[in-house]
Amino acid sequence: MQTNLSEPSSSTTLQYVHWFRHSAPYINAHRNKTFVIMFDGEAVQHDNFQHIIHDIALLHSLGIRLILVHGARPQINHNLDSNNIITPFHQHRRITTRESLPAVMNAVGSIRLQIEALLSMGLANSPMYGARIDVVSGNLVTAKPYGIRDGVDFQLSGEVRSVDTDAIQRHLASQNIVVLGPTGYSTTGEVFNLLAEEVATKTAISLKADKLIFLGKQHGLNNEHGQLQREITPHQLDQHIYQYQDSNPDIALHLRGAKDASLQGVHRVHLISYAYDGALVEELFTRDGSGTMITDAHYEEVRTANIQDVVGLISLLRPLEQEGILVYRSRERLENEIEHFAVIERDGTILACAALYPIPAAEGEKRSAEIACVAVHPGYRKSNRGSQILHYLEEKARALGIEQLFILTTRTAHWFLEQGFEQVSVDDLPNARQTLYNYQRNSLVCKKPL
Repeated sequence: MQTNLSEPSSSTTLQYVHWFRHSAPYINAHRNKTFVIMFDGEAVQHDNFQHIIHDIALLHSLGIRLILVHGARPQINHNLDSNNIITPFHQHRRITTRESLPAVMNAVGSIRLQIEALLSMGLANSPMYGARIDVVSGNLVTAKPYGIRDGVDFQLSGEVRSVDTDAIQRHLASQNIVVLGPTGYSTTGEVFNLLAEEVATKTAISLKADKLIFLGKQHGLNNEHGQLQREITPHQLDQHIYQYQDSNPDIALHLRGAKDASLQGVHRVHLISYAYDGALVEELFTRDGSGTMITDAHYEEVRTANIQDVVGLISLLRPLEQEGILVYRSRERLENEIEHFAVIERDGTILACAALYPIPAAEGEKRSAEIACVAVHPGYRKSNRGSQILHYLEEKARALGIEQLFILTTRTAHWFLEQGFEQVSVDDLPNARQTLYNYQRNSLVCKKPL
């Protein structure tokens, strides 16, 4: 039976179409970019790993250049236990004895073969059907001994000396996926057991990768209220590294790698969960993502405004007020409401600002807030600073328990729709805000649930 073309699509289909259309800018932005994706041995053992491989194949099909770096700790532990071999740890790092090295090499080799096999699946009715993926690996990482630390000889545990970026780039240019494990080779032909997190970090830095993605146990990092932090700077990682360095050293390793990469030229580092089906796709192709993104230190930080910012705010806002785009705010009003504002400032100039005003809720109403005074300096309107400051206020609203955001605009409704808002009517405003609505301005009302 054919579907009548005049019949409306189902809500599920419409949601899919809406998502697919909105993912197009990300598809275009990521094409031909280089991503390093690191996952540990626990991820390989998880039931969701097959879905991760399917999503990696999807990224490859979209023209993204991929380097996969895997760990092997639980697999190595299993091999050592099977052979009754005990390897001590110091400073959360395994001391790799010559007796234990075959167990390490066997575990690393087995995982590499597993990854290659999964990426070679082409069964009909599977996500891999029709995919042609060539996977390469090899002696791409040169290592050196970790040496003697605190009087402890780490023997065949090593650290990365160099990464053969020329060879990796040749493989990527040939549309291959490169797979690296937690082992490296010395110039004298020895094999060293490495930290996979270090391999991923050094590889991303050496390649000047566009993204470094850590697939770990958690969705990302939470703030003091237990809420997911969508975006932070590398310097904000210190408190989280301190928090996890003893209780969960694996997470701390991811965070140290994220900080090092961010400070050495990798502009975007992502922390997402290997247990969450679709985490990679959601993180890379939706605005909010699924985890935490660390942006490099060269970007201006968004911060809460203070009284010293009033003059800069006036300079930024007055031209827009004179054009009728924004409602006029006197200096006195700005001073009284300064704690509601967030700004991006560089070298004493306010480049962007916005304000968050909680709205009193009547009985039965959701907790709401209005975002107002969104403004970007004319010289920076082609940047993402408007999105940065909006996301900052969205996170602040979530921390305050706000359930939905409203904006009122006369000129920029389309930009807010691109940020995930939807147009609604004046009647959808909370009662306390409806009474203040200016019908002469006839502003459009947009809403975004949090």
